[in-house]
Amino acid sequence: MSKKHHKSGMATRLTNYGDEGFSLFLRKAFIKGMGYTDDALSRPVIGIANTFSGYNACHGNVDALVESVKRGVMLAGGLPIDFPTISLHESFSHPTSMYLRNLMALDTEEMIRAQPMDAVVLIGGCDKTVPAQLMAAASAGTPAIQLVTGPMLSGSHRGTRVGACTDCRRYWAAYRGEEIDDQEIVEVNDKLVPTVGTCSVMGTASTMACLAEAMGMMLPGSATAPAVYADRRRIAEQTGGEAVRIAGARIAPSDIMTEAAFENALRVLLAIGGSTNALIHLTAIAGRLGIDVDLEAFDRMSNETPVLVDLKPSGEHYMEHLHQAGGLAAVLHELRPLLNLDTPTINGRTLGDNLDTSVRIINQQVVRPSTDPIYAQGGMAVLNGNLAPHGAIIKQSAASRDLMRHSGRAVVFASMEDLAKRIDDPNLDVNAEDILVLQNIGPKGAPGMPEAGYIPIPKKLASQGVKDMVRISDGRMSGTAAGTIVLHVSPEAADGGPLALVRTGDIIRLDVTDRRLELDVDDEELARRREQLPPSPSTTGQSGYRKLFMEQILQAEEGCDFRYCRQAPTRRVPRR
Repeated sequence: MSKKHHKSGMATRLTNYGDEGFSLFLRKAFIKGMGYTDDALSRPVIGIANTFSGYNACHGNVDALVESVKRGVMLAGGLPIDFPTISLHESFSHPTSMYLRNLMALDTEEMIRAQPMDAVVLIGGCDKTVPAQLMAAASAGTPAIQLVTGPMLSGSHRGTRVGACTDCRRYWAAYRGEEIDDQEIVEVNDKLVPTVGTCSVMGTASTMACLAEAMGMMLPGSATAPAVYADRRRIAEQTGGEAVRIAGARIAPSDIMTEAAFENALRVLLAIGGSTNALIHLTAIAGRLGIDVDLEAFDRMSNETPVLVDLKPSGEHYMEHLHQAGGLAAVLHELRPLLNLDTPTINGRTLGDNLDTSVRIINQQVVRPSTDPIYAQGGMAVLNGNLAPHGAIIKQSAASRDLMRHSGRAVVFASMEDLAKRIDDPNLDVNAEDILVLQNIGPKGAPGMPEAGYIPIPKKLASQGVKDMVRISDGRMSGTAAGTIVLHVSPEAADGGPLALVRTGDIIRLDVTDRRLELDVDDEELARRREQLPPSPSTTGQSGYRKLFMEQILQAEEGCDFRYCRQAPTRRVPRR
């Protein structure tokens, strides 16, 4: 269709009454009840996905951002209209936000499709909101631009800088290990989240913000500005203006999120020591566009991509410090020889062009030069072996060096309930050399693949000073967590994967250098155990979203998206 005949503004996506003229007449009549003039209604319409929720402190600044986006849209000659969508917070989503990520993606996609808009500004921040919005944008095809809410500032506890959520886990582990008392754990609880905004470390929220900018779906420099800074509101205003431009140019998300853009995002994921969750999310977003993420090629990429960002949980600093050090551009400058610099970005310039005009901060201490990395290889490694035929992930930059090659006796927990019941039992048969195995917390098993892969150190060992053990599961781990933790084991236990066959006392061998995860049990015994496995979870008696989820959910290596949302792959990344 030529641009001349392209419908725009209020004339798009008309409600079907069998008479288009009447449909537009009725639509305008109702929206005029909110005080709009014909002049306003003649402008390009920019939708603004409003994810404010009283449950979601990560999105506590959304109302202010909506106001700023509206200002930017109107200054550029557009008509901004905000609309609500689902809002997900990690701590307020039962059973887990991952269970609801795809629901948010469906909700956002259909609201974009259903309502008149020439472009959409997607405001998100908390871990699953940005992936859900980018998945929705990929499927809907409407011009879209991402805006994140930004990280919170760090706080202070007894003279020590703290911030959610790495320090949440650190202090809770100290409390379980009886290193701090009841009074201090209550005291620190007041200090860990001092402002609104996303976690102040390189957890999933910060990781996805950086990846969205690296892919070109956000304005350059917009990933790291704290939620409470004026910078964040200025970025929102600029985002509104840019939304009007991409509406006129009809820039589709697929024009920006290309194979080369996903390669850049994967490279950045490794260099920032980002969340393992982001690999699942990138795979889901790419899958909506018919692009497959090749785990083996990603692992090869990891071998040549150093970790450069000195940020918790892989380092010492917080997101506000990365912003002060120049933001994501500081990382991109160091990665420049490894990036696809000719990829287009949402501001109409290439990634290389944006880098050329970015400011470089001299003598900053947060982003290391590529010649002096924090960790010589990428933050993640992909494991294979008879325990993970379709792969597993370890965040090697946050693991203990002395456990990266380890054999030990399995101590198996069959479910989260079993874990909760026995992990702190003083009679639990466990020692520091054992390997903790948690089954049935995968996409189907939990369901929803909760962040329970960060299995707590048994209390009897924690009180003896044990800080880390090898832990293996088919679930996920918060991007804010650290430890020698193997995740995303696929196929999952509930889907008949080999993880379901592990029994307490079995010997498991982990070798990150050789990328192996092996169960030392002979095939005959494994075949016998398999015959005794219960059937996969049934959908009999289920209804609604739960039934849809259980029937459609894919495994980790396919992004845990719904089968019918994922396009048949025609392209693959990384390409080299």
